[in-house]
Amino acid sequence: MSAKRGKEGPADAPASFDESLDRLEEVVGELEEGGLGLEESLERYKEGVGLLKGCRERLASFRAQVEELTAEGVIDHDQDPDVDGGDEGVSAGGGMDELDTPF
Repeated sequence: MSAKRGKEGPADAPASFDESLDRLEEVVGELEEGGLGLEESLERYKEGVGLLKGCRERLASFRAQVEELTAEGVIDHDQDPDVDGGDEGVSAGGGMDELDTPF
């Protein structure tokens, strides 16, 4: 059942990274079992290559988003009211200066 659905998969790419990865693992398992004919093996291989490419593209996109968010966080960190306001409150309270971070 999933094999037939998998053949249609490249045209209708799985909706999420996890679905793509799950299908890729299924395809690899089917190929490793070795019970497929040559044509069917080639079709599975093509499907796997497409799924792998899609997973890599999604990972690259996720990485770019994380890097962008991290860069924004570093830039905005200097203007973070919790960091600036928190330090002043700790200094004003006295005795807490040596505990700048709880870690």
